[in-house]
Amino acid sequence: MKDTYDVLVIGAGPAGSIAARTAAEKGLDVLLIEKRQEIGDPVRCAEGVNKAYLKKHVEIDKRWICADLNASHIYAPDGTKIEMAEEIAGGEVGYVLERKVFDRALAEQAAEAGAEVRVKTRATGLIVEDGFVKGARLMHLGKEYDVRAKIVIGADGVESKVGRWAGIDTSLKPIDIETCAQYLIAGANIDQHHCEFYVGNEIAPGGYIWVFPKGGGKANVGIGVLGSKAGKFKPRPVDYLDRFLEKKFPDARIVEMVFGGVPVSGSIEKTSTNGLMLIGDAARQSDPVTGGGILNAMDAGKIAGEAAYAAISEGDVSFEKLEEIYEKPWRATLGHDIDMSLIVKNCFINLSDEDLNSLAHSLEDMKFERMSLLDLLQALFKADKKLLWDLRVLFKDAAKEVVKSKM
Repeated sequence: MKDTYDVLVIGAGPAGSIAARTAAEKGLDVLLIEKRQEIGDPVRCAEGVNKAYLKKHVEIDKRWICADLNASHIYAPDGTKIEMAEEIAGGEVGYVLERKVFDRALAEQAAEAGAEVRVKTRATGLIVEDGFVKGARLMHLGKEYDVRAKIVIGADGVESKVGRWAGIDTSLKPIDIETCAQYLIAGANIDQHHCEFYVGNEIAPGGYIWVFPKGGGKANVGIGVLGSKAGKFKPRPVDYLDRFLEKKFPDARIVEMVFGGVPVSGSIEKTSTNGLMLIGDAARQSDPVTGGGILNAMDAGKIAGEAAYAAISEGDVSFEKLEEIYEKPWRATLGHDIDMSLIVKNCFINLSDEDLNSLAHSLEDMKFERMSLLDLLQALFKADKKLLWDLRVLFKDAAKEVVKSKM
């Protein structure tokens, strides 16, 4: 390990690996570190991702595709089913990945582009001089290193320390985080061509249960419960999940389990400072409705990698420069979608099971193959006029998109 690089990327998930690859492809000297000994393990993700958006970043490799989905089924509290085709089912429907293989492949691509990759290497603090982040203190195999860099990119996930060290407020209130539990199950008769979502305050308060097939009769079955609806005297997410599994898949065998949190806060005020950018879950860039973050992380990683090259080339890594070439671009694209999703989240977390059932009944017989967001909103308004006010910003935004598409 050298003591100086152009770019230091902390965290080798999809965000960090794409940022490292992008910067290395531009000719920058890049170090990508990962605190765990194996990239991609443990998996804390339902592993679903939209096909078209994934293809923007990588060529599809069958080695890391477990299932090819063509629809999603959403179940209301009373069991009413809504079937949505893949095209409009959202960013988490399409392929189900094997993240242990996928994440490693992304890191390998970064290495092939010229980045140096170090596992079992964690950051213990930042090097800050004259108000600028100049690198980080690293621990690798029991030895400490001071590694300097012109740009540091924090991609260290939901528990991110990098942002806090840099003075960026990434704190999360209980309403801003989903507490999650997930099992990989085997021995269950699960349709491998669609995913399932179950909503309701009795089954997953403020969140949902998901079932994502993984081939060979296996599936990821998990739950997210909103932090503000969990507590000391309430069931734990895993208790809700066990109850669901016993009822839905009584013969299933649990072969893996994982627990963790997912930020659903929407955009935070600041994701960069002098000499540093945050990306992915560290920047709270996951979708506030679904909690999905793979594609947003990859988009942000690419923008950050390109921004690092531009800033270093111009000799200006100040916050003002990074705000112009990183903050503004990501907020104008994926940030806009995050903000719209936050509106939906804040509306739906307060709906009763009766409200959810009513909405499901209004959508039950609708054809979703070609339905636009505007069509969907109009159908929801017919079921509950109050949604017209609660989602008015989203409605206006969808209408603008329709106008743009016709120009």
